Amino acid sequence: MDTIRFGLKYLKGSVWKIIVSEIISFTGILGDLFLPLITGILVDFVIRDSEVKESSGGIFHFLLTGKYGEVHSMRLFITIAITYTIFVAARLILIYIRDILQELVGLELETKLRYATYHKLMELDSQTISDYNSGELLQILNSDTIMYKELFAHRIPYFGDSLFILATAVFFLSGINIWFIVIPIILMPLIAATVMNFRKRAKENFQEIRKASSNMNLTVQENIAAVRIIRSFTNEKAELDKFDKVNEAFFDKNINQIKLSSKFDATLNILKQTAYVGTLVIGGFVAIRGDMSVGDILASASYVMMVMNQIASINNHIFNMQRQTVAGYELKRFMDCESKVPDNAETQLASYTPDIEMKNVSLTIGEQKILKDINVSIPYGKKLGIVGPTGSGKSVLIKFLVRTRDVTGGEILIDGKDIKEYSLKSLRDMYSYVFQDVFLFSNTVDSNIAYSNPDIEENMVVRAATKAQAHGFIQGLSEGYRTIIGERGLGISGGQKQRVSVARAFLKNAPVLVLDDSTSALDVETERRLLKVIYEDFTDKTVIITAHRLSSVKNCDEILYLDDGEIVERGTFDELMALNGRFAHVYNVQVEQQNALADYDSAASRMEAVDNG
Repeated sequence: MDTIRFGLKYLKGSVWKIIVSEIISFTGILGDLFLPLITGILVDFVIRDSEVKESSGGIFHFLLTGKYGEVHSMRLFITIAITYTIFVAARLILIYIRDILQELVGLELETKLRYATYHKLMELDSQTISDYNSGELLQILNSDTIMYKELFAHRIPYFGDSLFILATAVFFLSGINIWFIVIPIILMPLIAATVMNFRKRAKENFQEIRKASSNMNLTVQENIAAVRIIRSFTNEKAELDKFDKVNEAFFDKNINQIKLSSKFDATLNILKQTAYVGTLVIGGFVAIRGDMSVGDILASASYVMMVMNQIASINNHIFNMQRQTVAGYELKRFMDCESKVPDNAETQLASYTPDIEMKNVSLTIGEQKILKDINVSIPYGKKLGIVGPTGSGKSVLIKFLVRTRDVTGGEILIDGKDIKEYSLKSLRDMYSYVFQDVFLFSNTVDSNIAYSNPDIEENMVVRAATKAQAHGFIQGLSEGYRTIIGERGLGISGGQKQRVSVARAFLKNAPVLVLDDSTSALDVETERRLLKVIYEDFTDKTVIITAHRLSSVKNCDEILYLDDGEIVERGTFDELMALNGRFAHVYNVQVEQQNALADYDSAASRMEAVDNG
């Protein structure tokens, strides 16, 4: 029931459409329910020459009275045929209108669910989202919304229709002969037991199908994202084999469900045919005794089959609802997720000259300490460099600033106030962040650069790109700034992607610029020019740089050297070199490597010149 209540929250604006569609549906169904009575009149008083009694024809007795009611006449045949046609036509028109309304309700619900789930995705922090893989997220945001809307657009309304048909058919049947109700009553417990037996297995099957579909989505998504790696390793066959396995698993799960559904349908059909044969047997005994006309027997048989069909249909709906309820459960579970980074949306950060301070900042995941008692003061305008070996905690530390996750110990203050007390939007607006893993949208170059302000003037975009050392290569693209680059920057090099990403951060022009190892793909000369721009044009702003190349932080006001999650050395470049510790050792090794590479390039150039001479 919780799954049903969850969906009702998104149907508030569509309640009137649901009510109108059900009224129309019931009215149209009545046309179907009257047809056996009309057929009975046709058999008894047109095909056969029965005697008209006061009870003949039931609610359609009026057809047998007056000048059009002469028994065994063409006039009566035409009257019955016209009446029959009117009911059939009315039913078709009403059911057509009902179907349109139901599809409209379903489409509105699907749209609202997509809107709600996507907004939820945008609200959740990356730590919470990481609990789902990309295949699972695609399943929730796309397939589950489509599947769940079927519950309200079709399955529940059809369930209601079946109940209405069942109740009305029993009413008409009891009006003809009460004994015909005995067979459905006897068979109903058998049908209920059958459904209970199959329902649990169906739910388990649908859960397995959904999981297999999610795995297939994940495999496809990963292969699309990693297409260049796959091709560079010529590993297409391995990936095809991997996809074949998940595709076959999805196929097998669906085959299991088809087998189960076939068994279920076969069992119900046996019970329905038993009811039909039983009705004919009872009808035969009653007819032999002369208690019923042939038309009444045919009408009773039709109503018994209606009753059995609707009992089967109700159970079929219950059986098939398991797929929609599984989808609804997953949607509800996703929407009920609480962000691990709560947002205090009421308190806005209005400072354009923020002073940042980290006090005893720690991060523990499970039993592992990722960061240990980090203390650093970053007054506004300071240039801070953070370096250290891979896995030392550099990126994790600066991600705390924008609260992609929260510290487990200590606190981070802005102007003396804990950042948890500020709204996430106002906090993140304070940073121009260049991530280590560059992401570019499938759009034009200028749209990617102007992501924070799409309506900004073009000359500002060009200015930001020029500062980021990107203007030159952008001009060389087929359509310059209007060139469309693919997902994740497909079509341009790693260094070019980094420069576009830096230009995007420059254009945002926030008080704090954060570069998370964002020059790693640049050559030394391009990096030098880029850093020169940063130190000259961002003198009044705070700049935080993490890097593996220690020359990148040479001009910072303070440098932190992290190892195993703690600060092992700190100071200016000159102070760290004088200390002759880890920083100095790594820096000297890198300088030697650069000099050796430069000597190699110089020698190669001389040899090339000799060869050309």
